[in-house]
Formats: sequence, C-alpha cells, structure tokens
Amino acid sequence: MEVLVASAVGILTSAGFYLVLRLRTFPVILGMSLLTYAVNVFLFASGQLTVGSAPILRDGVAAYADPLPQALVLTAIVISFGMTAVVVMIALGSYLGADDDFVDDLANPADAPSDAEERP
Repeated sequence: MEVLVASAVGILTSAGFYLVLRLRTFPVILGMSLLTYAVNVFLFASGQLTVGSAPILRDGVAAYADPLPQALVLTAIVISFGMTAVVVMIALGSYLGADDDFVDDLANPADAPSDAEERP
C-alpha cells in the first residue's frame, strides 16, 4: 500500500511540475492543482492510517487515530480551493485583456514573437 501511495504522490508531483512549466495559463492552473493534490495525499499518508482504532486517546487503548493530518489536509483543501479560484479569475482577466493565454516570461519584451509568428 505504501508503494501505491508513494507512486501516486510521485506521479501527481511530476505531472504538476510538467504542467506548471507550460506557457499557457490553463495548464499552469491545472499543474498547481495537481501539486496541491500531491501535497494533500502526502500529508494524509503521513498520518499512518489505522483501521478500527479509537478516534481519541483513552485509558487502556494502545492505538488511536491521529487527527492532526486529517485537520491539516482539510485546511489545505480549503486554502487550495480559494487559491485556485483567485488564480482562475486573474487568468481570466488576463485572457480577456490580452485576447491570449500565453504566459510571457521573457526578460526582454523585444524578443517576444509578433502576432504574425506562431507561439508555442
């Protein structure tokens, strides 16, 4: 089971980094979402899921479920949803303002391709 969760975190992270490095806004937003999912799965798996354990520590019970990773993941889900909503609105405003979703990361604006040239 640990290999499956570790593989899922690795695949989500690598796909997220690939999409973040694209030069369009929509793949960048999807990549950021995949990276937050990878972090959420990692945090949740760090809590060492225990089946059939008590939810709180009681006398005479040796094993209990740790609620801290669950609380961290719940908080991270809420924060990532808000972050995604803000980034989508910024990207939408940028697209409507420039009629293009190309991410211009050139240091020198003179090196930018003209409208006649094809952008990647």
